[in-house]
Amino acid sequence: MPNTIASERAFKPLFQTYDPETSQFYDEIFAARGIPRPHYRTLVERFNCLGLEELQVRRQAINLSLLSQGVTFTVYSARDDVESILPFDLIPRIIPADEWRTIERGLTQRITALNAFLHDIYHDQKILRDGVVPTELVLGSRHFRREVIGITPPGGVYIHVTGSDIIRDQAGDYLVLEDNLRSPSGVSYMLENRQEMKRVFPGLFQDYAVRPVEEYPQDLLRVLQQVSPQQSRDPHIALLTPGIFNSAYFEHSFLARQMGIDLTEGRDLVVNDNRVYMRTTRGLQRVDVIYRRVDDEFIDPLAFRQDSILGVSGLVNAYRAGNVALANAIGTGVADDKIIYSFVPKIIRYYLAEEPVLRNLDTYLPVDAKDRGYVLDNLDKLVVKSANESGGYGMLIGPHAAAREREDFARKIVANPRNFIAQPTIALSRHPSFLETGEVYGCHVDLRPYVLYGKQASIVPGALTRVALKRGSLVVNSSQGGGTKDTWVLDDEKPAGGSPC
Repeated sequence: MPNTIASERAFKPLFQTYDPETSQFYDEIFAARGIPRPHYRTLVERFNCLGLEELQVRRQAINLSLLSQGVTFTVYSARDDVESILPFDLIPRIIPADEWRTIERGLTQRITALNAFLHDIYHDQKILRDGVVPTELVLGSRHFRREVIGITPPGGVYIHVTGSDIIRDQAGDYLVLEDNLRSPSGVSYMLENRQEMKRVFPGLFQDYAVRPVEEYPQDLLRVLQQVSPQQSRDPHIALLTPGIFNSAYFEHSFLARQMGIDLTEGRDLVVNDNRVYMRTTRGLQRVDVIYRRVDDEFIDPLAFRQDSILGVSGLVNAYRAGNVALANAIGTGVADDKIIYSFVPKIIRYYLAEEPVLRNLDTYLPVDAKDRGYVLDNLDKLVVKSANESGGYGMLIGPHAAAREREDFARKIVANPRNFIAQPTIALSRHPSFLETGEVYGCHVDLRPYVLYGKQASIVPGALTRVALKRGSLVVNSSQGGGTKDTWVLDDEKPAGGSPC
């Protein structure tokens, strides 16, 4: 009898008891209880055919593979900043071709306008003179760099790599949550997720026309080659990392290896006569392009923080002289300041004379007296974010916060209103996740596609889907315990084929 019960439990259909709660959230898989969306039908049938024991075996195989490869991320909210494998969810996210085309058009439009904005504010500042964006908010941004005013990067491109975060609201509409223009992370996890899913679910990939993401490292390499100031010869490209103690060091080493470029730290590079060289056993070797994963403040102790040991002395002078390209350019952070985010629709209209394809969330700016009053009166209903924090830090989720926490944020807002924005609490879309316990329940998700910009903007046909694995949590960031899913962008509108089991 016990064996019979265990067998029945092991082969219980995975989604049999799953409640999508569609009256409260947009569910990515199910339109209603037991009714999958058309592009998910084959996946639901296949997963229902697999027993819980089989799914646990496949999950364990993925975890062991990730561990053996060192696919880790530092969870700063854990005691002693524990480094562990990035939590991975077996149930992939699927995006139909028509939805992906909308995302592509929207992000291409957005990045084109933001690149024009960055060139303008570091040169003529016409958008400021025309009053479209308040001058004091731009020049007062923590990431506005006066040191690079007047410098035009090779090709006029500032944001070579972008990872904009997208969410879906209760109606299923895609919205841009924020832009990450300095050194967006996570693309290595997107690539590793795909490799693992192809290995443990090969049959599903035969049934679905999933667009490949594996070419991303070579696409990135081509972008870096395109922006080299030395077009007369093959450019020498290096990736600059803060070092092994950085939370995303796995990604730095992974991308350098995949692109076949040098992984360097600041101590490996030297500037001589406004040219950058790498120290090698054969002597100094000229460096033309640096894909840098070191923040502005630390990249050159002669120009920014004098106590930095992560950067390269004299690098800004070499950059100013046009002898080296930096991806992304210095000063791009002003465009992903969360205050400036609220003006992106106006920025798109100003430079492109187009309406935004992807909407922003409604955003309140406490720097404005009227908005500040509304925010302070409604902290229990709003999400408050620090303008220049990332990774889910410096954030208040009002409906889930204690009264004392809201009071503390109110004091901070009054003391420094320029440092905060507030937004309505959005019922983020949910996607079923298969947990270590064998349960399936809906977890909130977002989407981070990656935009590359060399001679033109292009988007890898995939993304990092981040998952808030804690029940009821809205925080998807890996640094605070979130996980990831593989993201399948379909190549056409044909339904998936194959037999159910």
